[in-house]
Parts: sequence; structure tokens; C-alpha cells
Amino acid sequence: MNHPTKRPARASFIKRLLSACFAFGLLATSAFAAFTVPGFELVSSWPVETSLEPAGLRTAAQVWPEMIASSKKTLDIAQFYVTNKLGEPLEPVISQLRKAGERGVRIRFIAERKMSPSSMEGFELLRTIPNLELRVIDFSAIKKDGIHHAKYFIVDGREAYMGSQNFDWRSLKHIHELGLRVEEPAIAAQMSAIFEQDWKACGLSRMGRPVARLNRSRPKARADQRAYMVASPWAFNPPGVGDSESELVRLLGTAKSEVLIQLLDYAPLTRKKKPYLPIDTALRAAAARGVRVRLMVSHWNTESPAVDHLKNLSRVPNAEVRIVTIPEAKEGRIPFSRVIHSKYMVLDQKLLWLGTSNWSGGYMDNSRNLELIVKDDALAKRARDIHAQLWDSPYAEPIEMSRKYPKPRR
Repeated sequence: MNHPTKRPARASFIKRLLSACFAFGLLATSAFAAFTVPGFELVSSWPVETSLEPAGLRTAAQVWPEMIASSKKTLDIAQFYVTNKLGEPLEPVISQLRKAGERGVRIRFIAERKMSPSSMEGFELLRTIPNLELRVIDFSAIKKDGIHHAKYFIVDGREAYMGSQNFDWRSLKHIHELGLRVEEPAIAAQMSAIFEQDWKACGLSRMGRPVARLNRSRPKARADQRAYMVASPWAFNPPGVGDSESELVRLLGTAKSEVLIQLLDYAPLTRKKKPYLPIDTALRAAAARGVRVRLMVSHWNTESPAVDHLKNLSRVPNAEVRIVTIPEAKEGRIPFSRVIHSKYMVLDQKLLWLGTSNWSGGYMDNSRNLELIVKDDALAKRARDIHAQLWDSPYAEPIEMSRKYPKPRR
């Protein structure tokens, strides 16, 4: 794979910077706070009124409008749901979507039907945008017990964004999130192929027609490349896109010294509370051979029986588990917020796995999710620093074996 040299990467960044300054009037100081490696920019979001702002990273609230404003022909957006609130950080994103539609950009938007009750006002707002076509997919009709859980968008087929942020104002202000802006042409093309597959599937399922699977066996990841994409469910991955579950297990099997993980939820269980063991088995095997495993999950993960499995994992030598609790905002309780939602792993300080899946049954087997793997020391180190910042923060506490955790208030 050919990679951009430092000079084109710098030129690309300067071009984005100038575009941002003219289009949005961003201060030069904030625009320069970008962490880039060839082909990628690491992008964050964090809960306001906490000490979790990562130095040197731009936010999704900055990056999303900038990317949308640069669109000339097409915008393809796939999200779990849509929730807006007047005066909050999703407003500039939607404003740029409207401007894009008004200047003739073709906008296609996919969202999950199961989340429609939370998205009705958002859907109505999207339908007022010129040149925007919304398709609501019932992914369980394609893959039993599945959901469309991916969160990404593609601009003119040339660059893309993928991460843990939902299309939700709270994701941009009250939740800990991590994503990647992608300028690697091969990765953007693979995301486009996934979108095309799911866009067609929306149309077929809406007409009551079956969606043909694309693979009869698990496609292997292109792990020989510096950066590559995997996705789920593997039966519906287009050519060149490997299987998420088997690649995660394989990577854990290669770990030599350290595995750092941050998730919303972790449990070796399906949604019906049946065993789901591939990832858990690989993590335990890594710890057993001396690899330091540090897993952080949100306080939403403390409901039984999931919390019992977390306690059990923490008993394994070399494995540590911490629960992260974010205090409420000064304005009072905001439902479905004030939580860590980032989904990433840093392996041996050399590789970053960043995706849209929770690590429990139903996500990497039945649901549409995307994951990116990038072998880059600088990128891995920056993600490792973010993990350490949260791990050492007052919000993260070691799981307590004897504690009976209260039912999470989401």
C-alpha cells in the first residue's frame, strides 16, 4: 500500500486548516490542535466539566462540520440513531448538512429502525434538508438479533470518519468518545462499499425481499497492511473487508506485553444472557501468558450478570478492570449521557484498534459495526496516553469484589 509522505500530509492539513478558518471562523489555536499521522487524524469528545480533555486533539464538533462543508458531490452517512437539541453541538453539523443539500450535494442517510422512537424528531428534521434521502433499516430482518450499530460517514468517496460518536448532541458534549478522520483512499473506498451494500439492503428489506449474503466463509483481514478495515456481520462484508470477531481474537493472540482497552460494555454474554466466549477466552489467554491487560468500562456495565464476569476476569493474574463513573453535569441529570463510550484497544504500544462495537455478544457477530486497525507507533502512543489519563483519573476505580453494585441509571 502506498502511504502519503510527510509533505503531502502537511499540505493536506494546511488545506483543511485554511478551509476551517474561512468557513467557520475557528481560532488558529484550536485549529492547530490536531493530532495526525499519514492518512488519519485522531478525534475526540469528552464530558464537559471534567478533567478529561485530551491535549492536542480536535473534537468531533470541530471536525464534522468542516468535513461536511468540504463536500462537493456526495455525503453518505450511517448512524445508529439521530437526536438533536437546539443550541447544542449537533446544530452546526445539521446546519452544514442543510447547506450541502442546498448546494446540490446528494446526501444519503441510514439509521436503525429499532432506535426510531428516539429518532422521530431527528428524522423529521433530516427530511427537511434538500437532496437528503433517509432510509431506516431493520437490520434484524437481514441478520437475526442484529442491529445497525455503525457510526460513520464518507465525503465525496475520498475521505471518511468513523468512531464511537452517535449522531447525538450528547455524544459531542457529555460523553467520552474517540474516532478517526480517514484520508487513506483504500479505507474510504471500503467504507463506501459497506455503505452501498447496506443502502441496497435497506431497499430490499423494505420491499420484503431477502438480502443475499456476500460470503460463505469468514473473510480474512488484510493484516499485512499498515491500516486495514474489518466489519461485522462477516456474511455481508464486501470484498476486501475482513471479519471483526476473528481478527480481534487473532490480534489478542499476538499480544506480547500490553493490551489496553476502553469500552462502554464488556461481557462474554449474548443479549439473551447466553455465553459468548471468543473475545473473553482470548483476553484470558493473553493474561495467562504474562501480557498486562487493563480494561476500563463504564458504570453502565455494573448490572448483573455482566458485573460478575468483570469481577471474575479481574481475578486472573495480569488482568485489571476499572469502572469509570462520570459525575452529573451542573445543569442536572441528562439521560443517556455522562458516560464513557469510546471503543478502542492499544496493543503492545504499536497498534490501535478503534471501532463502533461493544465487546459482547450480538455486536461482532450479528450487527453491522466497523473497526479500523492502524499500525502506527505515534497513533498508538497517543491513544495509550488517553487511556492512561482516564485510568489514573478520579473517575476510574478498581472493581470491588465484595461490592454489590446498584443497577445503573442510564
